[in-house]
Amino acid sequence: MIKNILVTGCSKGVGLSICEVLLKNGYHVFGISRSLTKELENLLNVYPNAMHYLQYDLADTSNVQQAVFKNWMNNTLPIHGFVNNAAIAYDDIITNLSLDKLRIMYDVNVFTPFMITKYVLRNAIFNRVACSIVHISSISVHTGYKGLSMYAASKGALEAFSKNTSREWGEKQVRSNCIVAGFMDTEMSSTLDADQKERIYKRNSLKKPTNILSVANMVEYLISEKAESVTGQNIFVDSGTI
Repeated sequence: MIKNILVTGCSKGVGLSICEVLLKNGYHVFGISRSLTKELENLLNVYPNAMHYLQYDLADTSNVQQAVFKNWMNNTLPIHGFVNNAAIAYDDIITNLSLDKLRIMYDVNVFTPFMITKYVLRNAIFNRVACSIVHISSISVHTGYKGLSMYAASKGALEAFSKNTSREWGEKQVRSNCIVAGFMDTEMSSTLDADQKERIYKRNSLKKPTNILSVANMVEYLISEKAESVTGQNIFVDSGTI
């Protein structure tokens, strides 16, 4: 049976790698991102029957039901998994906190994922299929970093939400887990200079950035039946961050 997986933030970095790993393992991927990159275009060409794409700004929480679950995916298409990868970072010290910027980040990182989870659950229950939800969290939730308080808080909200989702809907064969990813060499970390990155990497056991493919492979494991007894967990893929 072909399994359909919804992936947000699919156009680059971790999200693109997640899509590639899922596609190579035979899944049908329904990817959402704000922009269509050349790398994603290539993936759509390589997997024309298995990779499906919707360009949508996930900051628009109010219209996500209509755009995603009525106009694009609906209950005639069972959803077997949801990978919540899309995120934006609002980095600053707390004394400079801007409420407007905080709200925009929470729309993308928290409120829209909550709403998508709502409709993914409804779809899975309607279609009577088992479903695996994977949220990409951050090591910043568990280890403090200057300037990341607001971002870490948004990811901490996902971890609490995921654990309670697993308890609330486990009887319906819904699993929910978080991958606590370490600092990776992605566009989100591109604003850091070499010295800042070096100080961050020295805080982990391997003394190097977390490998993007390691995160993508863990996503595929948690989505698959290989992880049928794994739920309500925070799985650390963080190069052994101290």
